[in-house]
Amino acid sequence: MASLFPSPDCIGLAPGAVLLPGAALDDETGIVQALNEVLEQAPPRHMLTPGGLRMSVAVSNCGGLGWVSDRSGYRYERLDPDSGRPWPALPDSFARLARAAASRAGFEGFEPDACLVSVYAPGARLSLHQDKDERDVAGHPLVSLSLGLPAVFQLGGLARGDRTLKVPLSHGDALVWGGASRLRYHGVATVSDGEHRLLGRRRINLSFRRAG
Repeated sequence: MASLFPSPDCIGLAPGAVLLPGAALDDETGIVQALNEVLEQAPPRHMLTPGGLRMSVAVSNCGGLGWVSDRSGYRYERLDPDSGRPWPALPDSFARLARAAASRAGFEGFEPDACLVSVYAPGARLSLHQDKDERDVAGHPLVSLSLGLPAVFQLGGLARGDRTLKVPLSHGDALVWGGASRLRYHGVATVSDGEHRLLGRRRINLSFRRAG
């Protein structure tokens, strides 16, 4: 488990949960270019929840496994259900960022096999939830990279009703949470309108997981 303050360039949020401001800015051009290529191969789409509701956030994936949702439930699949083809490969720039961020947060040896790409238009939000569809939730952290429009991340506790910490996120910021914080509830407040110089009227989140 990572310590609360594993290094001076990490902002501790909770045991095992840290914010890495500007983590992606050194390779901003390469990451945005790779992102555009992924979304061209597997365009984002609004999936349905198991209850039949349309998600406000459009999603896509890259890597060996992709997270999907429909009336059958939440799960990981090797094929894009829209195209029937494998998801785009995880770009090298994505993998480097995820490994480096996890290491800086105190989680060595993280090797993601899935990256959920979430596209937020102004007005979209993500309600509090736990990420627990992965095979080994105790053994691997989550690494989340925020791009485009700013957002407010909500980090809760291990119960849905626990108080949430509101964390402002800017383009290039990364969050890592694992260990004691791996199953904390979390979400994203409604994204405000705006225009980002590279990504326009979008906030895009890359969520790296070890799913299989």
